[in-house]
Amino acid sequence: MRSPKSDLVVICTVQGELAANIMKSHLESEGIPVLLEYESAGRVYGLTVDGLAEVRVLVPQKLAEAAMQIIKPRESD
Repeated sequence: MRSPKSDLVVICTVQGELAANIMKSHLESEGIPVLLEYESAGRVYGLTVDGLAEVRVLVPQKLAEAAMQIIKPRESD
């Protein structure tokens, strides 16, 4: 039996829980399910330096391209 996590891919890594939750909400509003994978020491100790607050944003592999287009920075005119 396959693990549900086996179909997920990391589309980006963000710094901090707030940024991760904003991105998650944005993607979910577009119909893309999201799993956030936290670096544990940063959450436990509240540290945000040297990668200790990194959060990986994972989506189903079949929706990864669409998710990356959604989060892609918009170029202003």
